[in-house]
Amino acid sequence: MTDHRPLLRSIFDAAIAAAHPDRVLAAHLPPPPRGRIICLAAGKSAAAMAAAAERHYFDNLGLEPSRLVGIATTRHGHRVPTRRVEVIEAGHPMPDAAGVRGAEASLALATTATPDDLLLVLLSGGGSANWIAPTEGVTLAQKQQATRSLLRSGAPIGEVNTVRKHLSRIKGGRLARTGRHAGQIVTLAISDVPRDEPSAIASGPTVPDPSTLTDARALVARYQLELDPAVAAALTDTRNESVKDGDAAFSRARFEIIARPRQSLDAAIQVARNAGFEVADLGADLEGEARDVAAAHAQLAREARANGRKLAILSGGELTVTVRGQGRGGPNQEYALALTQNLSDLPDVAALAADTDGADGGAGNADDPAGALIDATTFAKIAALQLDPAAYLANNDATGFFAQTGDLLITGPTLTNVNDIRVILV
Repeated sequence: MTDHRPLLRSIFDAAIAAAHPDRVLAAHLPPPPRGRIICLAAGKSAAAMAAAAERHYFDNLGLEPSRLVGIATTRHGHRVPTRRVEVIEAGHPMPDAAGVRGAEASLALATTATPDDLLLVLLSGGGSANWIAPTEGVTLAQKQQATRSLLRSGAPIGEVNTVRKHLSRIKGGRLARTGRHAGQIVTLAISDVPRDEPSAIASGPTVPDPSTLTDARALVARYQLELDPAVAAALTDTRNESVKDGDAAFSRARFEIIARPRQSLDAAIQVARNAGFEVADLGADLEGEARDVAAAHAQLAREARANGRKLAILSGGELTVTVRGQGRGGPNQEYALALTQNLSDLPDVAALAADTDGADGGAGNADDPAGALIDATTFAKIAALQLDPAAYLANNDATGFFAQTGDLLITGPTLTNVNDIRVILV
């Protein structure tokens, strides 16, 4: 039987390469201003994006290094060497004190912008957690508790960010308002959100926010979130409304997406086609409960197998997990675990599900799993070890399950983030 794991990894790696800052950033960087370049970056690609910007301005354009200053706030373990931009490693998915320091320092630097300066904002997925600046009256601990409730609720990331934006002094257009005296505000973003909505990427610190305090309160009610009284009170305070379209903060602001999930999915699809597979492209914007999506995709695989098709089923997007158990994992591992339940009698099917940032759920460590793979060897180990996938699924313990079968995908930080890549090879 053919070992399809190398092909699965090649498909995943192609998706990563298509969105790496070293490949996609330089062509979009604006020319230097008369004054300084103030580079503020946030997210899992923040340090890599800042380093790529430094190479472009210093090495390609010969900019005097003293004319570039900045701060990149990234996830722990995602640091890369930089020359002028200070790198601060902060918590994700749970915000921490380092994230507060990064956000506060970034806001302070933005206030120094003058009409001769360019405020260059580099955003990527994870920025919402990395830049944490709780609104007045809310502590870090209270914001952490709210974040924990949101992440366990199963809410899509756009809804999670709707609440976050109304508890922050940097999200929801507020960074643009802080840096409004800059001659130009240019935001370059690597998209990690379905449909590439600018206000959802890192919670939109430099773009108008269409969501409202009323929307945030409605989500709290819908998901029955348990919030500290101070957080609940903040969501009723009109001073915490996000910045809306038409605000003077955006008069000299430009926003551009430089890498998006669709591009990475296309790169992955090309590798599958080159390997001789027919492709079922399910889109780059899938959302939903991971185990439910897995069941639907498994049915497509079964139909392809019954019809004798050599098919690669590919999808992107960002799935969710409603946490009811006490285990460890993320949506990609849970998706793969659910596949083992639905495909156990088809040993000639192989699959990979992973987050393009190199960490699927987890505890915020650099060595967290990116996702998991399954194939005939997985099913053999399940039988040999007498594992019960349903029990692990009920406990949301996909990491514990795949640690035993040896099928966790460990990549380390990829330094980009364009959501998930899922592949089923029939």
